Amino acid sequence: MKNISLLKLFLTFFKINAITFGGGYTIVPVIKDIFVSDLELIDEDDMMDIVAISQGGPGAMAISCSVLTGYYLRGPIGAITCLIASSLPCLIILSIISNFYQEFKTNFYIKAALEGISGIISAVLFITVFRMGISSYKKNSKFSVVMIVLVFLVAFFTKINTGLIILLCAIAGISYFSVMERYKNV
Repeated sequence: MKNISLLKLFLTFFKINAITFGGGYTIVPVIKDIFVSDLELIDEDDMMDIVAISQGGPGAMAISCSVLTGYYLRGPIGAITCLIASSLPCLIILSIISNFYQEFKTNFYIKAALEGISGIISAVLFITVFRMGISSYKKNSKFSVVMIVLVFLVAFFTKINTGLIILLCAIAGISYFSVMERYKNV
């Protein structure tokens, strides 16, 4: 197990999920920066593995990434700690908003803040995808870079269901790496 207390793990994920807007792809770079760069508890490759597994699992990516990070650092109790810490801010915020929905819905300042946040989220998503592409290219996996570009083009220029795109990417990845593994052993 890595050297981090459950309390620090809880507080870190609670803070991340309380102040980060935009879901998984905006929370992942924050988690990566804190646990890879600041605390140095996870190396870059292990973090990329956690992100990859988070994307493939069911449910919200932010929660999956938090749970897998907790599991990596502290085992099952770390996973449960991170699950609670990641879910609690959402539950608290939604409870407050539901009580004041009518006031929030018509408030000019809240509308303006949410519009500004949506622009920031777009930039963070772009940076995340760009970094993932660079990381894949550095690992000499041109397949990953080609897949990122193809998925973007297909998703942006067609109306193909996202679930179908993900399924096709999974099939392509399994096929490609199965063939590569077979030729590697020859």
